[in-house]
Amino acid sequence: MVDEHRKKGTAERVKGAVKEGIGKVTGDEEKEAEGKAQRKKGEVQDKYGEAKDKVRDKL
Repeated sequence: MVDEHRKKGTAERVKGAVKEGIGKVTGDEEKEAEGKAQRKKGEVQDKYGEAKDKVRDKL
């Protein structure tokens, strides 16, 4: 069973990567920065869910 945080984190990472790519292609530095931040937020959320999964599996 995968923690909900991992699912949401993966979705945020993907959306952030797309937004970052669009920013790069269009030269929109603000959009690119937003995408990077969103991608990083997703990575953190995914790691949190991963930690919860490990704890749950050990119990």
